[in-house]
Amino acid sequence: MGYNYDWKAVVSTQSTGADYVERVKLTHEKGGHGSMGYNYDWKIEEAQKNILRTHTTAVSAKMLYQLGQQKEFTPTKLFSIDRVFRNETLDATHLAEFHQIEGVVADRNLTLGHLIGVLSAFFKKLGLEKLKFKPAYNPYTEPSMEIFSYHPGLKKWVEIGNSGMFRPEMLLPMGIPSDVNVIAWGLSLERPTMIKYGINNIRELIGPKVNLNMVQENPICRLDKV
Repeated sequence: MGYNYDWKAVVSTQSTGADYVERVKLTHEKGGHGSMGYNYDWKIEEAQKNILRTHTTAVSAKMLYQLGQQKEFTPTKLFSIDRVFRNETLDATHLAEFHQIEGVVADRNLTLGHLIGVLSAFFKKLGLEKLKFKPAYNPYTEPSMEIFSYHPGLKKWVEIGNSGMFRPEMLLPMGIPSDVNVIAWGLSLERPTMIKYGINNIRELIGPKVNLNMVQENPICRLDKV
């Protein structure tokens, strides 16, 4: 069954609150909350353009904004799994379409140690215990870390996710209290699957090269007990 879309009707998206948009604009242009900003002219027309998303952090940002509108903050955990799109050259570990596992935890007194602990426990449940955390740069988190796991078949460390603590200049304009920290991560679904099941080519998991017999004959994935 096919679907028809009127792309002209979805060229742009709707804004979330004029006051909030103005705070975002000011933060981008002039900085604030410890940030110097980007010192450029932020344009609502650019921000409203719809594109195929490269990550699901935009969904987390929308949910955090809603959290910031609460009269009284309540600790929150948010999770999603959805498809993302990249301008990638396809090879054994790269796809143009894949799935991202998004997670956000908002609470007081959270640290980078909590983030490392959550990710280590999550991957241990999957049977992935050879992990490395590498400092990285993200425009919306600081500190930030890339997560790597060793793939025995490929004989190399493969990046399986990115993570960090959301920056104050992102959270405070949303209305999140200044004493609340937010840890977050965006993880690959396909690469950990490769490592867990000894698959050496990611294109065997999604796309036209999928072996349907493998899908039909293998059992449903279960998390390992710890």
